[in-house]
Amino acid sequence: MASTSELEPKADRKIASPSGTRYEIICADSHVTTPPDFWGDYLPERFRDIAPKIEEGDDMDYVVFQGQKKPLNLLASQAGREGKNFKIQGKVADIGRGGWEPATRLDEMNLDSIDAAVLFGGGPLGTDNTDFYIESFRAYNRWLSDFCSHDRSRLVGVGYIPLRDVDESIAFMKECKELGFNTVNIPAFPMNKENPAATGPKTALGAQALALTGNPNGERQYDQPEFDPFWAAAVDMDMTITIHLGARIARFGNKDYFLSDLVNSKMAMAEPISIMIFGGVYDRHPKLRFVSVESGTSWFAFAATYMDRTWEKQRYWTNCTIKETPSFYWDQNIYGTFIHDRPGILMRDLPGAGNIMWSSDYPHSETTFPHSLECIARDFEGVPEDARREILCERAKRVFKVGQ
Repeated sequence: MASTSELEPKADRKIASPSGTRYEIICADSHVTTPPDFWGDYLPERFRDIAPKIEEGDDMDYVVFQGQKKPLNLLASQAGREGKNFKIQGKVADIGRGGWEPATRLDEMNLDSIDAAVLFGGGPLGTDNTDFYIESFRAYNRWLSDFCSHDRSRLVGVGYIPLRDVDESIAFMKECKELGFNTVNIPAFPMNKENPAATGPKTALGAQALALTGNPNGERQYDQPEFDPFWAAAVDMDMTITIHLGARIARFGNKDYFLSDLVNSKMAMAEPISIMIFGGVYDRHPKLRFVSVESGTSWFAFAATYMDRTWEKQRYWTNCTIKETPSFYWDQNIYGTFIHDRPGILMRDLPGAGNIMWSSDYPHSETTFPHSLECIARDFEGVPEDARREILCERAKRVFKVGQ
């Protein structure tokens, strides 16, 4: 756990409204950390005996699953620690309990002046057993719904769904709606139809990454007619669609390339976004809301204007038949979240760069917790109050249907 001194706020701060009736700061991207033993409670009975188990060690705990024993990875739970004190592996006791205890989470949101948080999370298990893999999505979604039920006005869950078969994915989306979610996260690229987990490493972390990525090298892409019923269903159900750093996943624990991977993971989101724009998805589904989560947003302006120039010159021979300029669809359909991105805030009035939302990324290693107000004050210096409120609260409230 982080030390008490690391968790002490460094400035006077207001306490977020416990009732959630008055929102001032909404975190558009934060995370839950599922309890290590939750699979046994939420998976179907036939899979519970083979679910991951925790094995305690003297200095470190281990996750035991499908014949493998891996040290417990803590990188996704660093809230309140300074960078020099990050702990990459350790024991369950080292994981902040705000990741899976809703009452503790609300206390920490109060400490950080967060009125509501949009919650992303773990996702599926790393297994070649396709039925087991698919059911692990459902288990996670059921757990998250129970977590959010503690106070749905402040804890705003995002369901995770696979996208290997459109009919299956539409059924998943309906299940998520019934669980109280208004947003679902999909992989950045379609999954393999057969054995969707086959392209990823067989670890829990690898499977979660695969649920964000899909198969970027496959022949199927989201602009193809096969996926139109899914986009139409999202609009009909008034569901927001997110992708979460899925176009390029950082190699967690790799000291040589983790830093460069983090940078590349942000701008790589331009690939699925541009495929959908140039492929006419938003002409066919103009009311579809699509969010690029944790990608930062300062590159949006470059991407949108570059796509405009490229489209003007190349659209004839490529037979690109979209009705408007690419930046039009950025402004109409594409949203993004950021953590630290003052350049993105300053470029908010440029084409493609306006639909931006602030986030704390709690409890990950880049989080602003527990000093979010200081970070906001620094990054939003000189920004008019109406623009601040839109970026810090109102846009996320609309996009993620907070309080509804």
